[in-house]
Amino acid sequence: MAETVTPSGTTASPGQLLASFDPLLREWLPRQRWFAGKGRPVTGFTPVAATELLPPDGRLGLYHLLVRAHQPATLGSPTQPGDCYQLLIGVREALPPRLAPALIGHVEDGPLAGRTVYDALYDTRPAEMLLEALRSQARVGVLRFERDPRQEIREGLVARLMTAEQSNTSVVYGDTFILKLLRRVVPGVNPDLEIPLALAREGCARVPAPTAWLHAELDGGSDSYVLGVLQPFVRGAGDGWELALRELAKGEDFVADARALGRATAEVHTALARALPTVTLGHSQLRVLVDGMMERLTAAVQAVPALGPYETGLRSAFEALAGLAAEGRTWTAQRIHGDLHLGQCLRSPSGQWSLIDFEGEPARPLAERRMPQPTVRDIAGMLRSFDYAAHSVSPAATDWARACRAAYCSGYTEVAGTDPRTDPVMLRAYETDKAIYEVVYEARHRPDWLPVPLAAVHRLATSDLT
Repeated sequence: MAETVTPSGTTASPGQLLASFDPLLREWLPRQRWFAGKGRPVTGFTPVAATELLPPDGRLGLYHLLVRAHQPATLGSPTQPGDCYQLLIGVREALPPRLAPALIGHVEDGPLAGRTVYDALYDTRPAEMLLEALRSQARVGVLRFERDPRQEIREGLVARLMTAEQSNTSVVYGDTFILKLLRRVVPGVNPDLEIPLALAREGCARVPAPTAWLHAELDGGSDSYVLGVLQPFVRGAGDGWELALRELAKGEDFVADARALGRATAEVHTALARALPTVTLGHSQLRVLVDGMMERLTAAVQAVPALGPYETGLRSAFEALAGLAAEGRTWTAQRIHGDLHLGQCLRSPSGQWSLIDFEGEPARPLAERRMPQPTVRDIAGMLRSFDYAAHSVSPAATDWARACRAAYCSGYTEVAGTDPRTDPVMLRAYETDKAIYEVVYEARHRPDWLPVPLAAVHRLATSDLT
């Protein structure tokens, strides 16, 4: 574990440093958009690693922390070790007004007593230090800054923090690169780096190739955490969600874009099938998959009583899939995006679609996110996204969503050669599973949005989906 050095030159352990931050982080961390444990207090922290990037003996100090946040277990859930978060903490005597939104608090005890600490990613200099470390392939404590030697990283690019709400934090450098820093991190191979690297080797232009990446090596290298990925920034690009809402607001259709997006998705799936292993799912494998869907439904009904009247109909979608598997039907599974929706797609000013953010659903275990899956899971996620966009603007926009869904599947078929609508049982099962997830999410985080996924639940529970 890396040591930290105080202004006096004495050595402070990560535990001592974290102890001084503890009361401030307990208040600050749960307020962050990317904090996963909403609704439960933080009861304490365990240091995983602390690396001093800039000694706090001048105007600015900088620490990189990996900390495990402990919270009470939820009712009926086993005790967990706590999520590990990546924090970049700046230290100043006082914050200038421009950094007021980044304030964490004022340290009262420990080696930094009397100083002000803040989220350093709001600050230009610390953000630019990260880019320079990637450019020079630095090694600092447990941190390893790596890069693709074939890609150039120019010096002097000005950093700016992206303020849009998301589950991680992104910094743009001079409209040339974007650095995505993962906030909740786990040891192991992260698909947000693994898959774009594999697609780059295949020459798939639908996904920006990683330029550089940051990881931490702990316990002599036996534990490795992917912490961030630097990729080219698509200047002037709009994400699919905002573009779709814009067209809806103008009363325009989105059919051409939906078809092009279907082709882009199929190109990525085709390249991934070449780059990484595929497997065949038979009865035993499908039984595990269906059991997981059933368990998530049971838990969701307990968490959101509004799902209760639909439980039988929703369960029938999963039972139908299990029935096909019992009859001997098999499916091919491969690596996929894992959390595909309109917000994970970018359209360049030239009209080219790209797919981003291959982390998968962060709440699911890393091993599960890296498992081969039927491609229809991604397709179902995108179909739900069209439906979501339509209902979030107007419940009467069902024709818009229906046209987009059809165009997306048609575009996918043009490249893949197979139409996902020809497997309606699998498609319905995955779309149902996604809608159930959405209901739980909205009930916990945005109750006003709950009617949007509930409308889909009603449809999926009362009719066969084709």
